[in-house]
Amino acid sequence: MEYTLITLLNGVSYGLLLFMLSSGLTLIFSMMGVLNFAHASFYMLGAYIAYAISLKLGFWVGLFVAPILVGGVGALVERFGLRTVHRHGHVAELLFTFGLAYVIVEMVQVIWGRLTVPYAVPAEMDGPLFTLFTTTFPAYRGFMMLVALLMLLSIYLVLKRTRIGLVIQAALTHPESVEALGHNVPRVFMMVFGGGAALAGLAGVIGGNAFVTEPAMAAAVGSIIFVVVVIGGLGSLVGALFASLLIGVLQTFAVSMDYSALSVLKLFGVTVQSTSLSYDVLKLTIAQVAPILPYMFLVLVLVFRPKGLMGARET
Repeated sequence: MEYTLITLLNGVSYGLLLFMLSSGLTLIFSMMGVLNFAHASFYMLGAYIAYAISLKLGFWVGLFVAPILVGGVGALVERFGLRTVHRHGHVAELLFTFGLAYVIVEMVQVIWGRLTVPYAVPAEMDGPLFTLFTTTFPAYRGFMMLVALLMLLSIYLVLKRTRIGLVIQAALTHPESVEALGHNVPRVFMMVFGGGAALAGLAGVIGGNAFVTEPAMAAAVGSIIFVVVVIGGLGSLVGALFASLLIGVLQTFAVSMDYSALSVLKLFGVTVQSTSLSYDVLKLTIAQVAPILPYMFLVLVLVFRPKGLMGARET
């Protein structure tokens, strides 16, 4: 029971961090139809900017300022980059964001170097939140979960309860009508892209010190973000939340399981010789194959439900 509950909490906290990352990408795609390959780079940028701010002004200032700065960078990217290449089609947009990801990585390495930076968890949260039997749950992981839930609530309130949210939703399906009513649709697009980048930056502020802040951190999460978005359904925030939690819990449980197909076969009295061609595959443990489980799940979803678990938009 202790192992199950603690692992479940760790999985949920990791899943909510994935949602913080994927929610911005989902908003950008649902609004603009752009799959932003540089999205994970904004996550990295948020972590590094928060680190730089925390050295001078502390973690809490960085928590609020870094996402705003990253959002501003995202808005400038949309205004002077994506908007220009948009008329050339989706391939040009993908190539632009793909190149932008490398530019951001190189800029980070020039400014902060190639090594890991000491972006640490704030001292007031560097301890246990509670103890379950003999295992402690870190206070900072609880903080991560709280921030993710507050972010989810904020997105819902903005999209459903505010005027700008109504304009954003209307511009998604009827941009010409919205523009005819006097709203500046290109500016709305810029705000959405900047907002999506800010959400990725917030995830970087929270996740950078919980895991590691280094130039390779964008590549480490970049592919898993797209897995989450596709499994949940392109353009579906609810789907992104569900897929994030599912993958977070799945991977967290998987990495701690030392079972293999070989051990299961032994339970049924089946013995596989070490000289057998299948022996090397059968002896692989769940923990060893844990990194590829989300991608295997992605393949299954694409085969049996191409739109994703809760997708509604045609790509």
